[in-house]
Amino acid sequence: MKESSNYIELTDLEVYQLARKLSKIAWNIYDKMNWQERKIIGDQFIESTDSIGANIAEGYGRYHYLDRIRFYYNSRASYFEAGKHWIELLYERKKIEKDIYDLYVKTGKDFLVKFNNFISSTYKAKHLPFG
Repeated sequence: MKESSNYIELTDLEVYQLARKLSKIAWNIYDKMNWQERKIIGDQFIESTDSIGANIAEGYGRYHYLDRIRFYYNSRASYFEAGKHWIELLYERKKIEKDIYDLYVKTGKDFLVKFNNFISSTYKAKHLPFG
């Protein structure tokens, strides 16, 4: 991060770091799946998890705060798809161990609290200049 500026790099955002952590956990799950499991559940799980960070990145690069927030909402929706649906099915179908499930769920809960606060702060900071 630059000391002479108020600009925060994307990679320094805690919400982005948590999204990347979710992607890392998801990839470790996906990487162990066979072809059929990937086709049935894995592809959708990894795509929705990776979409969390991708939408944060795209939104962060937008100029207008409402445009940013639209991408943040997409990111949050991807979290709900991956973290509230697919991870539950993976665990229910015994495709992942409890400790991996717990790690993903805990990271997801931390992400969601911080991300909702991040979205709220984006609304409140709408009058501040970007970059």
